Amino acid sequence: MAFRWWHYTLSVVLAGALLAAALIALVVSLIYPQLPSLDILTDYQPKIPLRIYTADGALIGEFGEERRALIKIQDVPISMRQAILAAEDDRFYQHGGVDYIGVARATIANLTAGGAREGASTITMQVARNFFLSNEKTLTRKLSEVMLAMKIENNLSKDQILELYVNQIYLGQRAYGFAAASQLYFGKPLSQLSIAEFAMLAGLPKAPSRYNPVVNPKRAKIRQQYVLKRMHHLRFINDSEFLAAQQRPLHIRHDLQISEVRADHLAELVRQNLHERYHDQIYSSGIKVYTTLRRADQEAANLALRQGILDYDRRHGYRGPEGFATLQPDIATLDAAIESALEDLDEIAGLSPAIITDANPKKVLAYNKDAEKIEISGEGLRFVQKFLVPNADSKQRLRRGSIIRIMRDNNGKWQITQLPQAEAALVSVDPQDGAIRAMAGGFDFNRNKFNHVTQAWRQPGSSFKPFVYSAALEKGFTPATIINDAPLSLPGGAAGEAWEPKNFDGTYSGPIRLRTALTKSKNLVSIRILQSITPEYAQDYITRFGFEAAQHPPYLTMALGAGSVTPLQMVAGYSVFANGGYRIQPYFIDRIVDARGTVLAQSKPLRAGESAERVIDARNAFVMTSLMQDVVRQGTATKAMQLGRHDLAGKTGTTNDQIDAWFCGFNSKLVAVAWIGFDRPRSLGSNETGGHAALPIWVSYMGKALKGTPDSDYPAPEGVSVFKINPQNGQIAGDNGIPEFFYQEFPPPAQSMWDTWGDLSGNIMGGKSTDEIKDQLF
Repeated sequence: MAFRWWHYTLSVVLAGALLAAALIALVVSLIYPQLPSLDILTDYQPKIPLRIYTADGALIGEFGEERRALIKIQDVPISMRQAILAAEDDRFYQHGGVDYIGVARATIANLTAGGAREGASTITMQVARNFFLSNEKTLTRKLSEVMLAMKIENNLSKDQILELYVNQIYLGQRAYGFAAASQLYFGKPLSQLSIAEFAMLAGLPKAPSRYNPVVNPKRAKIRQQYVLKRMHHLRFINDSEFLAAQQRPLHIRHDLQISEVRADHLAELVRQNLHERYHDQIYSSGIKVYTTLRRADQEAANLALRQGILDYDRRHGYRGPEGFATLQPDIATLDAAIESALEDLDEIAGLSPAIITDANPKKVLAYNKDAEKIEISGEGLRFVQKFLVPNADSKQRLRRGSIIRIMRDNNGKWQITQLPQAEAALVSVDPQDGAIRAMAGGFDFNRNKFNHVTQAWRQPGSSFKPFVYSAALEKGFTPATIINDAPLSLPGGAAGEAWEPKNFDGTYSGPIRLRTALTKSKNLVSIRILQSITPEYAQDYITRFGFEAAQHPPYLTMALGAGSVTPLQMVAGYSVFANGGYRIQPYFIDRIVDARGTVLAQSKPLRAGESAERVIDARNAFVMTSLMQDVVRQGTATKAMQLGRHDLAGKTGTTNDQIDAWFCGFNSKLVAVAWIGFDRPRSLGSNETGGHAALPIWVSYMGKALKGTPDSDYPAPEGVSVFKINPQNGQIAGDNGIPEFFYQEFPPPAQSMWDTWGDLSGNIMGGKSTDEIKDQLF
């Protein structure tokens, strides 16, 4: 009887097994033929975004639907691979696509936990799902996933499968693949990550939104710790590595811009240019654009502009905390309150948001967005010292709950700062062909996308004078021409009153040479020069440098730079002086290549001395460069002499009420223009001149950009003569005179000429006939 019962039971079990096998076979026979081809895996072509690089190959920006950076499996660090296996599928190299042991383990764990706590999807199954299937939770989809996994395993090697996974898996913030996520979250390639950082990335596939370290840093930390424990349990890392990784703080990038060097304003110009050419396909076809920027130049420009704005801002004092949040004394709620207070505040140009938890005149304790406790003391408090005392204004006093900005100084120590209100621009070009070497269009692109290099139309002030002086040379003026620096009263002022322009410092020097007038930036001399050559002539003449006549009405105020220019126009204009008289066109795209490396477009710039148009006489460019060298050596730009070079030339510019401050300078290899001001024009403050506010930005940049390069030579072109002159009257002198440059056809006047007209020394004296001098008298 017992034997029959056992036999009956066995028969039922076998029948059930046979039925199940038949059902499985039926399902397989129905589903397997419907499985998609694996061509998409064997010929993997993901959507690759537009990528933009410097001339020397540093990434400056990317634009696309998906953030991607493909990487070969052999280039993925072993610790990254181990972290992925520990988090997702530690038996990946043992199973055949479906891990039955893992399924059993997950089933037991879920039954024990009373719910779905642990999954059993392998890496191969995730590849199948990500490439071919949806995320719907149906039996058919799951069976298709299992069979696809088996098919993949039969056609691809394990390393090929893992490479697909590493490049395809979604990791949050539009990032697909671990190489892209590494740049996104940490700002560096996988090869430079630590074990702690590998573990954080490996924890993302399970739930990219839930464990996003930018949005949910606490959950991300918990998940990272789980991955580290798994790595330790699997003996991928030893005890000391485990403890070190657990304690290592994570520094997450919050701006989420993938780049090796910041040049966002120029990257946006490139994007616009490419979209006009190729339309929306640029966002997914893998086009690469190599610009004319040089990485070192761009980094120097970014640093110079940022520091120049911050220095200006510090000179004008602290304005108080950025905001205030109530922090309860309850420790249990403190973390949530800090996270809530800083949640919507982004890091801007290295200025991190933080909230104060304790403050006194000697020490401030604060937390940043990474929940890092920061102590600030000593020099780090100097800027805000008077706001830490109890009797400080209640709206400005720094206390518990104050939201502030912090940054590290040159020694790596924290200091309290603030978001600046002023803006600035810096652009440099190679004057020989117009290649833009650096472009910093503002303090921070994410805060203000307005490109001050190309879009800011501002008054150039005295930095425009060289173009007027250049026009004067063509009319027979010389560096030795004597012009009266004295007050003027002319019709045309406001409300019918006389216009009485002033020199910046309010002083007047009387009759002086043209060279001295430019060196000292004498406004009254510039006006008299323009009055002589006529505003109409000057308006036409400046178009040779690329300026728009309509932006410079033919009035005497043109001599003081009352028209409108952009920094890009100014750098192009000064390039004419730097390259010997040729007009070049600034450009920023060197070449465009497709995903296969085929060149789609290659720039062919006009070069000075070759294909570029000559717009001013070589002698004019030479003499103007000589005049502007004196501006640097002994005029309003002497701070540039700290670079220890003798080939620098340029001109400062300051507009009325110090609304705009400029410095435009060059040697024969590089031209750079710096500007600083407010987007809504208002005074920068007393003494904030071009030499004080803009020149330091230029000096900081050029000091790095020209480091290690020899001084430029400026050989005198044919047709230039040198005479020794009397510096007091500009006449030919003997051995005691000073050397000066002249066009051969406009030599300095002889003594007899001065004897005839010396009593009219307030007027123009040049290398002209007596009648011409009479005509030029004021």
